[in-house]
Order: sequence, then C-alpha cells, then structure tokens
Amino acid sequence: MSEAPYVLPPTWPGDPSSLTDEVDERALLETELIHAGMVWDLRRDTVDLGDGQTVRREFVQHPGAVGVLALDDHDRVLLIRQYRHPVGMSLWEPVAGLLDVADESPQAGAARELVEEAGLVAARWDVLVDLENSPGGSSETIRCYLARDLAPAPGGRPPGDGEERDLPVAWVPLEEAVLAVLAGRLTAPLTVAATLAALAARSAGWSTLRAADAAWPARERVAGSGRARIYRSS
Repeated sequence: MSEAPYVLPPTWPGDPSSLTDEVDERALLETELIHAGMVWDLRRDTVDLGDGQTVRREFVQHPGAVGVLALDDHDRVLLIRQYRHPVGMSLWEPVAGLLDVADESPQAGAARELVEEAGLVAARWDVLVDLENSPGGSSETIRCYLARDLAPAPGGRPPGDGEERDLPVAWVPLEEAVLAVLAGRLTAPLTVAATLAALAARSAGWSTLRAADAAWPARERVAGSGRARIYRSS
C-alpha cells in the first residue's frame, strides 16, 4: 500500500509586503445558538467552503473589546493585575473591557475603561494595534489604543466589583515589559501584542500610529454577521 503523496501548500502569488486580511464570504447554510451565556454565546454554524466541502464550526460569539496601553512621560506602561478564572491565573494586562454599551464608540469605551480600572484620563489617543484574539474559536476582535498625556481622573477610580474590586497596578518601563513578554513571564495576549507594538511604533518615531477614529473593518465585518454589537454614527 503506497503512502499518499505529500502535498505542498500553495504559494501566495502576490507581493508579501502587501499582505492584508480580507473579508472572505462563505455561504452560511445553517446557524444554531447552542448556549446563550451571561456575556457571550456559543454558536454552531454549517458553512459551505465553496469547493464542494461543508464544515460545521462551533465558536464563541463575542461583543468585541478595547484595550488601553497607557504610557507616561517616562516611557513606562501601566499594567494591571487581574484574576482570570478560565486559566486560573492572575495576569498583568493593560486596561481592557468589553464593547457592551449601546451606542458607545470604541474610543469612548476605552476612555471609560481607563477611568474605571486605573482612575486616569488621557489627552492623547491613537490606535496602536488591532487583533483577532482567537479567530479559530471566537469572533472577538480587539482594538488597543495608546493613551498618553495622562492625568488623574476627577474623583479617582470608582469602586470595582467582582474581580475588579482589587486591581494592583504597576508602572513598567516599556523595554522591561517587552523583555518580560519574551521571557514568558507576561503571557496575556493583549499584553504581548500591545507592548511589542508599542516598542515597534516608538522605534519608528510613532509614525505607525493611526487616528483614534481610524476605520476598524474587522469589527464591522463581525458585527455584520450578527456576532457582535457595533457603534454606528448614523
């Protein structure tokens, strides 16, 4: 019995410098809500891949989120220690929160979270990095802002609830935060993405930063499929 021939993956014919994640429409043959959760749901879809194959995929239906990497005048980033029950760990992370307030823009949500979790306001906001947190199993999309020109929020940080009752904070030099990520000491996905992106952006003289209201196509796509809520100006 001969072995199946080894198949090489196809080589992308375009210019590697122009790679862009794109909307890829596949026919949705069936969708089923398996579980309606407190924050997100579990859904099962049957999808036609367009080449004669049909697959069933289960995923977490997520409202989306924002993160805030707060950077002070000494190039230190603010990290917050928070208990995360699914992994049984307390992780050091930037400020972050769900986009679950109706008619609230992502930037407004990020500013609200910065007050609620850190008791800070920022006069300068830029988009640092966007990411799909776990695209093989969740529709969650995250936008992380770089917040600068910081000041204490009037009234300070409001009282928290649940895991947010006690949120120790640390101001960490950006380079030290990156080294901790590369050493495997800091592993939260937003911490990894945000600190590495900030170091790269700073090395480019912050020229890679985008306007705070820059288009966010991935979130619009997820919302368009009914998997998340989205701010709409109209």
